[in-house]
Amino acid sequence: MRVIEILEEAAKRVYNNVKHLAGTEESGADHGMGAGGDISRRIDIVAEKTVLDYLREINFECTVFGEECGMIELSPNPKGFVIMDAIDGSTNAVRGIPFFCCSLAFAPEDNLSSVTDGVIIDLHNGDLYSASKGNGAYMNGKKIHVHKDKPIYFVVGVDISGISPEALPQLAPILAASNHVRHFGAVALELAIFARGLVDVFVDLRRKLRITDVAAGYLIALEAGGYVVDENGMPLDSKLSYDKRISFIAAANKETLDDVMKKLGLSPKI
Repeated sequence: MRVIEILEEAAKRVYNNVKHLAGTEESGADHGMGAGGDISRRIDIVAEKTVLDYLREINFECTVFGEECGMIELSPNPKGFVIMDAIDGSTNAVRGIPFFCCSLAFAPEDNLSSVTDGVIIDLHNGDLYSASKGNGAYMNGKKIHVHKDKPIYFVVGVDISGISPEALPQLAPILAASNHVRHFGAVALELAIFARGLVDVFVDLRRKLRITDVAAGYLIALEAGGYVVDENGMPLDSKLSYDKRISFIAAANKETLDDVMKKLGLSPKI
């Protein structure tokens, strides 16, 4: 079985096991602090256990780098890392807001740029996004692309949740220049809808994101033809570390990237 098929099957199992939990009192039960630094909720634990149980069932030789469970070696000779955010958008899931997902990626080495396969499943409706390096991006088996043409409405995704007062002024030109700013509360799924052309730009400069948040969406966005850079305009990359926090800008084309970077007072290096 190919790696992408393993990730897809794991994601589908998560969907089947948690879809009844969203918005219930049970979903939000406190299970202590997760490895990523946030409180683990019941729905997070069920989703992670689903993935881990499946990987053990098929004897997939890997190390799991999970949002809640931490680093778990499933083999003495792992062939790489499964980077897992079993529930991205936990707040939405617990409150019953229909925008949360499971994000799974595989990387043979311990850095973001080595990711070869990524899968995101929308846990509200079951839509499955996937990409393997060099093979394009797909939604439910149909190829997807970022929005290359001039859109009727230019939609900008900006995450300002918990942003520091010092960082907020940098975003002011972006916010002022757009009449159509959106933030839905699950970065992985937001990268997926960016990849299918529903959003033209996504900006997160909070320096709060973990690798688990972006690993699958990063590859899907790139394979859909988008650009994904860090706050310095360099191609996004990072080591697999729970201490590392990242920012990124995703843009549908080079012209848009250049314009956004200029408004932010930055210059792209690609």
